[in-house]
Amino acid sequence: MKSWKYPTLGLLLLWLCGAAYYAGPGTHEPLKNVDWRAYGGDPGGSRYSELSQINLQNVKNLKVAWTYDTGENKPDDPKKMAIQCQPIVVDGILYGLTPLLKVFAADAATGRELWRFDPQPLTGDKPIYHPARGVVYWENDHEGRILHSVGPWLYAIDAKTGKLVESFGNNGRIDLHEGLGDEKTLGYDVSQFTIRSTTPGVIYNNLIIMGSSTSEGGDALPGHIRAFDVRTGKLAWVFRTIPLPGEYGYETWEKNSYKKLGGANCWAGLVVDEKRGMVFMGTGSPSVDFYGGDREGSNLFANCVIALDAKTGKRIWHFQTVHHDLWDRDIPCPPNLITVKHKGKMVDAVAQATKDGLIFVFNRDTGEPLFPVEEVPVPDAPALPGEQPWPTQPVPTKPAPFARQSLTEADITNRTPESRAYVLDRFKNSISGPKNLPPSEKGMLMYGLGGGAEWGGTAADPGGIMYVNGNNMLWWVKMRSTRQAQDGTALSEGAVLFNTNCASCHAIDPKVQVTASAQAYPNLGNVGKRLSRSQIAALLETGRGRMPSFQHISKEKRATLIDFLLDTEAPAKTTPDDVHKVTLADAADGKLFPHRPPYVNNGTVQFLDKDDYPAIKSPWGTLNAVDLNTGEYLWRVTLGDHPEIAKKGVPPTGSENHGGPIVTAGGLLFIAGTFDGHLRAFDAKTGKVVWKYKLPTGAFATPITYMVNGKQYIAIAVGGGRQGLPVGGTYIAFALP
Repeated sequence: MKSWKYPTLGLLLLWLCGAAYYAGPGTHEPLKNVDWRAYGGDPGGSRYSELSQINLQNVKNLKVAWTYDTGENKPDDPKKMAIQCQPIVVDGILYGLTPLLKVFAADAATGRELWRFDPQPLTGDKPIYHPARGVVYWENDHEGRILHSVGPWLYAIDAKTGKLVESFGNNGRIDLHEGLGDEKTLGYDVSQFTIRSTTPGVIYNNLIIMGSSTSEGGDALPGHIRAFDVRTGKLAWVFRTIPLPGEYGYETWEKNSYKKLGGANCWAGLVVDEKRGMVFMGTGSPSVDFYGGDREGSNLFANCVIALDAKTGKRIWHFQTVHHDLWDRDIPCPPNLITVKHKGKMVDAVAQATKDGLIFVFNRDTGEPLFPVEEVPVPDAPALPGEQPWPTQPVPTKPAPFARQSLTEADITNRTPESRAYVLDRFKNSISGPKNLPPSEKGMLMYGLGGGAEWGGTAADPGGIMYVNGNNMLWWVKMRSTRQAQDGTALSEGAVLFNTNCASCHAIDPKVQVTASAQAYPNLGNVGKRLSRSQIAALLETGRGRMPSFQHISKEKRATLIDFLLDTEAPAKTTPDDVHKVTLADAADGKLFPHRPPYVNNGTVQFLDKDDYPAIKSPWGTLNAVDLNTGEYLWRVTLGDHPEIAKKGVPPTGSENHGGPIVTAGGLLFIAGTFDGHLRAFDAKTGKVVWKYKLPTGAFATPITYMVNGKQYIAIAVGGGRQGLPVGGTYIAFALP
């Protein structure tokens, strides 16, 4: 018999199949699984989803579908870390990270835990804690693996069982020092210094391609890009971001810079064009931050957007966004692979947002800017002794910047008369004005040390629209000698150790405000009131969060540093030069590394008013939609708010924000990341808020969306931990009832 002879039965079967295939009336959404398989959603990092079950018409009905509690960051836990992880979803299983860097697998429809892997017992005597933004998934016909980086180790984990894949590397892990250089070439042993990867790598065929996070001081390792065989762990290729003699770019540094300087690393993540076999990334500044007198030149391949052959690591093209960086202007997020209409033709492009609020758009094949880039003259004085600032910096003619570029008195806060007076006093006694002023011992107020764009990344839809959240935050940078006090007298040995190892992140003056950055870069002026000598010693030995270990400094010198921090050190008895020579010889056995620059900054200090609000007029946080077909803005709105200010009738100010957006075919953009602790949905065409949900604490991470069995979910890690917000340890998923 054939079903066509029985139309009633045939129609019934067709209807039943249709009922199983479609998600519900009016949605036209097939019952299926749609994954979020990579950091950024796809190999090109678009943060875009084809899903539309949740849309403008019904987003108001979103409810919590499930909550996964990691069991960490409880009030009585001795260790607490925020969660920056953007999880991934593969075949209905969500893979994420706990605050203390355990990997977990959970049912993506219910949040039920399937397995958990704890790397800490394998890291040695001391646990390793630092920010981590996700994991990598790889599969072949036989197995799936999760790749997870903790400290200097990259682990391969069976995606089904949560067990180590012992055939990978050395019993399931490889050392990320591999490929950075040998002692004969560099003059020092790289294994004695800190390397880690805080953002997941990317997969190309059977390779995992990795960036890294390094120190930003004199002990920074080189930030070379490396590829490893994902099956065996063997090193496949290396692209050196600080070239060796004879390599392209070596002439853009002082001679032998590779022996004493590091950084130029890709800590923010990479993206892959699988069809072209190309991998794209942005790199950070060279060491040391804010002083370049020891690295004359433009310093390739620091601060570059780079395209490499993903199979071999060979450079295809590069574009440097900052020459001879003196302002810590790392490229802070992965590029977006996007297709735009340019001069009447569809062009595959690469778009890169920057810390200082610029957007560069390049032809993906050639690296040619789609909008003209001008080399704009910048101030070269007053500069520190030995410094030779680069005379120009690249600025795209389109799009316009999405963050502020210069500081004038008109920009200073007028929130209250007292706050304005407080800020004006610092403003009038500092250097400020146009962007790219050289750092000085007088001190300057500047934008762009933090975003602008942040590590959460940008989203892009198939129509060529980029969505980027930005910050307008003011920073206080004051340089000081590592060898002598301002009056010319010798610094104590402990002070020299602090200046050369700690000062690039930490302030030491208890009067300096660093409230907004306190979680990552606490002021050490009163550290003895918070930590005992033994606790400080343990931190110096193991590191924690963004702070690396300082085991390369002898135990005796660490004790001297602790004496300085606790104000129990004896006065200096030697000349500035003597102290410097002794410290250098002890730390580096008389070699060029670790590098000891003559000047360092006063720590990573965000300048706030007397009530801990930003020192400038709002908006302090924005969300922007930019048409990269034309280079014009479609809309710009404030992102986040300060409810206590809003109650006084003040228009929305926006909030400092950390964590990026995602955009969907349902016409929605989802983003959290603000200090008011909301997850919001915006109309992607207008920038209007159409839904928001108050989270248990802040969510400084990027959400994801996926579908399991025909139901679409929005999920996000809720970890808190900034500007005094309590830390959290949950993942929350939302869906329609």
